[in-house]
Amino acid sequence: MNNQEVVQIWSKMKQANPLVHNITNVVVTNFTANGLLALGASPIMAYAKEEVADVASFSGALVLNIGTLNNTEIEAMNLAGASANAHGVPVVFDPVGAGATAYRTQTSRDLMSTLRVDIVRGNAAEIANVVGREWSIKGVDAGEGNGDVLELAKHAAEQLKSVVVITGKEDVVADQTAAYVVRNGDAILTRVTGTGCLLTSVIGAFAAVEADYVKAATAALVVYGVAAELAAANTAEQGPGSFQIEFLNQLARISADDIERLGQVERVNA
Repeated sequence: MNNQEVVQIWSKMKQANPLVHNITNVVVTNFTANGLLALGASPIMAYAKEEVADVASFSGALVLNIGTLNNTEIEAMNLAGASANAHGVPVVFDPVGAGATAYRTQTSRDLMSTLRVDIVRGNAAEIANVVGREWSIKGVDAGEGNGDVLELAKHAAEQLKSVVVITGKEDVVADQTAAYVVRNGDAILTRVTGTGCLLTSVIGAFAAVEADYVKAATAALVVYGVAAELAAANTAEQGPGSFQIEFLNQLARISADDIERLGQVERVNA
């Protein structure tokens, strides 16, 4: 996969304006909706168990995020996920904080086993804990760990039968046949709450228009990372508040030239 393919998938997404159904956490709802709108997708935040199956059935993608977890939300996720599976709608899952508490870990494993999850995105600790590997975690943030992230991604993809996205200093995307490393982004992303959660929803927008979910996720990471780099450059010395606003601007303003010029994606052997 190269930057021209990234541009093609990004262009397809903008033309399609896909509806992305988000069952996400209360901390990031507004930022996620605005980020998807800026990018060119159409967000819907529907949580009520009475309607989630209907909404999922006509959406381009369903994104499940357990950031602020409760039993009512789990029920809604299962109903929405079953509907998405029945209607051929891709499901993207973000196991926020898996490994931090037994409740989060078990919920993540239950959802992964009950639903057909097409893409799972998390940091190394979250993914490791979903598949029963040892990896340190503090709150919802990955500890340093001492494992091979690429090997973890390939192992998780095989065990979960999903495309696995592990984000960190470098981002890894893998399934059982292919793996990519994306080296875009900026460290200031870690100083704004919800940037990982928005990324998961952005992956959903790309998966809505690209059936090769490895390529969809990889393209999303490149576009997201390039936008972050441009925003960081434009707000140097101004802090995370200015960056957050400018990041939304850059998600809206990013061009094919920006992606081709700055994208850093590499296929790797695993």
